[in-house]
Amino acid sequence: MSKKENPIAVFDSGVGGISVLRQLVRIMPNENYIYYGDSLHAPYGTKTLEEVQRLTCEKAAELFQQGAKGLVVACNTATSAAVRMLREKYPEIPIVGIEPAVKPAATFMEHPRVLVLATPMTIRNEKLKHLMERYQDQAELIPVSCPGLMDFVERGDLHSKELRKYLTELFYEFQDRQIDGVVLGCTHYPFVETEIREILGDHVRIFDGGEGTAREMRRRLAEADLLNPAEEKGEVLYENSEHSKEKLQLCKALLENQL
Repeated sequence: MSKKENPIAVFDSGVGGISVLRQLVRIMPNENYIYYGDSLHAPYGTKTLEEVQRLTCEKAAELFQQGAKGLVVACNTATSAAVRMLREKYPEIPIVGIEPAVKPAATFMEHPRVLVLATPMTIRNEKLKHLMERYQDQAELIPVSCPGLMDFVERGDLHSKELRKYLTELFYEFQDRQIDGVVLGCTHYPFVETEIREILGDHVRIFDGGEGTAREMRRRLAEADLLNPAEEKGEVLYENSEHSKEKLQLCKALLENQL
């Protein structure tokens, strides 16, 4: 097998990165993929910077040993903490992180009011602060810390009364304010987009960075002459640190959007 047929690795702190994998498969259906979710150590958003760096770098090394030709870090927290380190250590390998879609959200209309949903660690991280500062003259960007929201997705709990109660309380302070857009700043959050829309209203534009990340990986692979020339549909191999059958079944169901 030539290196072009080697898989693209997709790494996440759990099952949320499946939202990015869906975009990758849509844009590059003929590629092979390894999806690794570190559900055993989830959530990353409440860990220290050093813990996230260690977990991300250790797993990236293993995925490269398995033959991965490129790596998508499909976790905003891990991207902020470790992508720069990984690029310095593996300069010859295409490595793409994910970034909250602040730019498109800040510029889709004149001075919108936008909620930026993210994990506590991403909210604290300087990278997100700098990103939001870049567009503060063009939009009112409001960071919203969402501790525990990713846990609903990790359990496959996407439509429950408990989830609706959580989101209703999360958005309570904004109920009397016009909200124009929402940035889903964690890859788990696209799986609860329907519930977010029901609470905030259909007029709210929702922005997710997954498609841009997938397109960037395709560009990097093309640049390195690593795109798979095969015409048939590629394979997806699922791995998870929990090693449970239920978690792997949840990954497959989320990819096929059957929940």
